[in-house]
Amino acid sequence: MPETTSIDKFRLPFGGQEIEFQNFVHESGGVPFLRIRIRENKRFTIFEVDPGSAQKWADIMQAWAKEHAGDAS
Repeated sequence: MPETTSIDKFRLPFGGQEIEFQNFVHESGGVPFLRIRIRENKRFTIFEVDPGSAQKWADIMQAWAKEHAGDAS
């Protein structure tokens, strides 16, 4: 059975979606993945992201957040 460890979970303020980040390792080993679970009511969307893709995603999100940091006030 794969090993899954919760990293963090939060709810988005405007859409109400629940976002959960998990460390996910397949039974056979190999590369660990960042599992991102998005829950909207009864519907789930799940991404399993490799470390390189997670870094790219994080860089893009961080740049966007910095650019729009004052917009949410």
